[in-house]
Amino acid sequence: MAARTRVKARTRLVGVIATTADLRQALAMRHKPDLFELRLDCLVGKERLLERQRAKLGRPLIITARHPAEGGAYRLSTARRRDLLRRFLPLARYVDIELGSADALHSLLQVGGSQKVKRILSFHDFASTPSRGSLHAKARRATDLGADVFKVATRVETNAQLARLLEFTMEARSFIPLSVMGMGPLGAISRVMLAECGSIFTYVALANKKVEGQLTVDQFKIAMRLFAPARKSRGRR
Repeated sequence: MAARTRVKARTRLVGVIATTADLRQALAMRHKPDLFELRLDCLVGKERLLERQRAKLGRPLIITARHPAEGGAYRLSTARRRDLLRRFLPLARYVDIELGSADALHSLLQVGGSQKVKRILSFHDFASTPSRGSLHAKARRATDLGADVFKVATRVETNAQLARLLEFTMEARSFIPLSVMGMGPLGAISRVMLAECGSIFTYVALANKKVEGQLTVDQFKIAMRLFAPARKSRGRR
């Protein structure tokens, strides 16, 4: 597969809405992130509220209904997740489906493509960070399935795991747009470093942090400003 040359762009911030408190915070923000993600699996029973407030959010939406094995709430069945995603698909800019659910939700991916909704295929590992070879294999499969973005979130506890994610991102970004982030003890620093290495989306907390290592919008912006002098110093060498 021929590599595509990409111009590095600023990472876009995605505010995660998984509770009604998150929704209230999103609606009240003066300086909103670039996109909002609706965690539909966490917001079961709040569908009408989301539909009423959607226009007031004022930003494009990523929708997902996460599989229970990858952090989804309420142990929703595949059919229930499919129904939630279909309901909100007309409101979305992106739909996020786990790579492991791509076969079960293949019809939804096709519908999304026909409605010009971009497709994120994602992989989450809350226990560790797989090998670079494993991550590359997943990225290639996401590419073959027509993903517009491949999202990776893994637990990062050691410098070696962090280096693995950084190397994977710098290598795989040549053939598919990536959103890569760490969770756990080194999750926060990983998100700043990966944003510098080409991760196109960085997910941030609003009212409630969802995982260890996630930053709020303000924390991420401050971290990037602190990182800027080091970046400029490297550029002058």
